[in-house]
Amino acid sequence: MTDYAKYSFWLETSGDDLTPRPALTKSADVDVGILGAGYSGLWTAYYLLRDHPGLTVAIVDKEIAGFGASGRNGGWCSGTFSVTPETLTERFGIESARDLMLAMCASVDEVGRVLDEEQVDAHFHKGGMLSLARGAHQRPAIQASYASLQRLGFGERYRLLSAAETAERVNVSNVHGALFTGDGASVHPGRLVRGLARAVERRGGTIYEQTAVVSFEGGRDARLVTDGGELRCRKAVVLAGEAYLTRLRALHRVLIPVYSLIGLTEPLDDGQWARIGWRNGESLSSQRFTVDYLTRTADGRILFGSRGARYRFGSQISDDQDRDGETHARIRQAVADWFPVLRGIGMTHTWGGPVGMPRDWMPTVSFDPASRLATARGYTGQGVSTTNLAGRLLAGLITGKRTGLETLPLVQHRSPNWETEPLRWAGVRFMQKAFLEIDRADEAGRRRPAGAALALRLGRH
Repeated sequence: MTDYAKYSFWLETSGDDLTPRPALTKSADVDVGILGAGYSGLWTAYYLLRDHPGLTVAIVDKEIAGFGASGRNGGWCSGTFSVTPETLTERFGIESARDLMLAMCASVDEVGRVLDEEQVDAHFHKGGMLSLARGAHQRPAIQASYASLQRLGFGERYRLLSAAETAERVNVSNVHGALFTGDGASVHPGRLVRGLARAVERRGGTIYEQTAVVSFEGGRDARLVTDGGELRCRKAVVLAGEAYLTRLRALHRVLIPVYSLIGLTEPLDDGQWARIGWRNGESLSSQRFTVDYLTRTADGRILFGSRGARYRFGSQISDDQDRDGETHARIRQAVADWFPVLRGIGMTHTWGGPVGMPRDWMPTVSFDPASRLATARGYTGQGVSTTNLAGRLLAGLITGKRTGLETLPLVQHRSPNWETEPLRWAGVRFMQKAFLEIDRADEAGRRRPAGAALALRLGRH
């Protein structure tokens, strides 16, 4: 038996013993068959069954509910989107950009509402988000973000803070200001995904675990083909496996798996918290291109996450990539850099996992009634809230129920495929290395390396 608790602190402390549900052992007919028992698949099933109780909905997962990013993420339920407001406006216009951002903010509250209604204790805490400028070189980025948000009419939802105002919220070293919004919450991801799975079952859904999907078909014979039988789907096949979709030949290039890695400190004592502050539990980040994100957990720890684990040729996904010595060493050092008072603090857990990144950074929510194929994917690490929006959208698209969200730009969006190998490997590794070198140069006050402009243009989102 696989020890699923070892994959993250969140699964270890989810409150479940993680014993797998029964696998699919014979073929069955359902209205909707869903690949993936993570947030996307579960939210889609939840809203289908809530609004249409007579539907038969079955979910299949190669492992268990929450095995992937849904059970390993940084605990952010964010009102922000994976594509910046500036780029959304350029691609889709100001009205579409504004509507999408408002829908994202509403999704944070919707997650909290459902958790309350379904009595799932996922430690939901709406403390907001602080995007810090750590160093003078990062302050122009938050100023530019605030200016673009003002142009979109979001000035009242965000505040540009001085260094002193930021220090009143949290005592982080070398801070030159911050951008704050109340549209963000922290959650316990394991409790959320496992609780949502139980809510789906209470409403009549079936979840088959340790059932690998080997292929799928659309059209009149729409179905999920698994190693234990077929799920023949009268209304829709939903492909909601995020980064793991790349293991299916037909979807190999729609995403790349990009690893995000996390370290978790031991619990802080009252004296340490008194020196750090952070009383409201905001989600923290900075402007680094290699990304950092911090969460204060309900049991008094600090979670610190970062990108950095190297992309592997052929979009490989494997357990040995969940822990990377070099990246986790940087995370340990970063905790001490951010909070000098914590120098020497121990880390009790390290883990990681892949997130799905589309070629244009833009998530996709789509359904084709002719082929009966539906999908939600490509959240680039912003999936806790975006999956809720995607689930509501997919449920409405499949059943024909209008949600008022159908005109959002992620609906029926088609991202370009990633390049074939070895171009994909060379390009992604170039960008990963360049972003790390750009961060190091900026922080040391040095000139950015050759190729920086190209990397920033390629990675613009």
